[in-house]
Amino acid sequence: MSTSLAAVRAVLARRADEPGALLPILHEVQDQLGCIPADAVPEIAGALNLSRAEVHGVITYYHHFRGEPAGRHVIQVCRAEACQALGAEALLTHAERRLVCRSHASSSDGRYTLEPVFCLGLCASSPAIVIDERLHARISPAAFDRLIGALENEDAEEAAR
Repeated sequence: MSTSLAAVRAVLARRADEPGALLPILHEVQDQLGCIPADAVPEIAGALNLSRAEVHGVITYYHHFRGEPAGRHVIQVCRAEACQALGAEALLTHAERRLVCRSHASSSDGRYTLEPVFCLGLCASSPAIVIDERLHARISPAAFDRLIGALENEDAEEAAR
């Protein structure tokens, strides 16, 4: 049995009997493994007496869930109305070029995952982004480049140690 399948089964053993267990199980599996592996879907479906299609449907409905592990850094760009009104679409396009990464995908070197999201709760300070779970407000393309440059410097320092 693979390590990831063992982790999925441990989560199922703890949570399968909870009411409405599917979403908490998917969150916990992704938190532990960084994604929801394809071979986890039949395990989860069987434990919850659901079809594989039902579990797959939930995984693909919510953009939060991933079938592949995320890149080293996860960058989320808010695309809700307030952020769109203040340039989020242009910022997302800029991010795709800067990171050499399409939306909902990871860069070829595995360094970045770029995720458009809806409403980070900073509507008064739009456009907003999250980098590795840290919120940043009023982000211009230049500010975005500074934040990514700081990440690159941190990564270089860490690699030099």
